Amino acid sequence: MYFSKKLAVVMAVSLFTAFFTANAAFADTIGFVNSQKLVLQHPKFHQVQEQIKTMNEKKTKEAKEAIDKIADEQKKVQEYQNRRQDAAQEESKLMAPIFKDVELAIRKVANDKKVNVVVDENAVFYGGINITEDVITELKKK
Repeated sequence: MYFSKKLAVVMAVSLFTAFFTANAAFADTIGFVNSQKLVLQHPKFHQVQEQIKTMNEKKTKEAKEAIDKIADEQKKVQEYQNRRQDAAQEESKLMAPIFKDVELAIRKVANDKKVNVVVDENAVFYGGINITEDVITELKKK
């Protein structure tokens, strides 16, 4: 009976120690980034923003012309919504390569720094490693 109580205490202490040691090691491998800053610092961001602006101006003009030809108010609203959705999809297509580059740069920096998890800085209350500047440096290499 004494042996089993002693074994239970030793096992409980071992599990407790293993749990906190694992958590401490894991906490050191969490990184965070300012994702908005990464997108804004992408070397092609301003170029893509100009493309989006031009596309939106063109689509707005086309939508206005199309809507002016429609008499029914409900059909006007539907046409506007369709055109707006089309513009949003086009914008997503134009931004996709930037998001992909940012994701790949985050992965590279995280692997280089032995970071297992990367979250946006808005999700961090305490601790972690800020790898934002390293990711910006990686993005500028391309």
